[in-house]
Amino acid sequence: MNAKKNETANLHFRELLKQKDSNRIDDLVFKLNDEISEKVDCTKCGNCCRSLMINVNDADAARLSAHLQIDKEDFYNCYVERSSQGSLAVMNTIPCHFLDENKCTVYEARPNECREFPGLHHPGFTKRLFTIFMHYGRCPIIYNVVEKLKEEISM
Repeated sequence: MNAKKNETANLHFRELLKQKDSNRIDDLVFKLNDEISEKVDCTKCGNCCRSLMINVNDADAARLSAHLQIDKEDFYNCYVERSSQGSLAVMNTIPCHFLDENKCTVYEARPNECREFPGLHHPGFTKRLFTIFMHYGRCPIIYNVVEKLKEEISM
């Protein structure tokens, strides 16, 4: 990917996007995401699973522990790092424990953050530009949606 090469242009593009009608941008992003997502085989990439810190909520832990057929506390002890207050929990390794040859071995029970990534199907694209561009070099879907979006709004 040309993510590094595009850094300066992307800074300008982010500022341009902030000036646009957010509903119009969302409509374009939804359309582009639908077109591009169907062409990208995430199992050929796996960058998200190899590089992201994944938050795990209690519902995720319950679903995953049931899928793995282990006690929820055992799941937490084996796979999750919790804050001292217990309010924040993240998978305790990067890459993810459950990644095997770019495939998720717990796909049906994966955490909600994994289900939602890269999140281009949600409204408010222009309110999430920091996150979008943080993942621009990581995710081919985000990269290609942003590059097509540049063409669509004639950067």
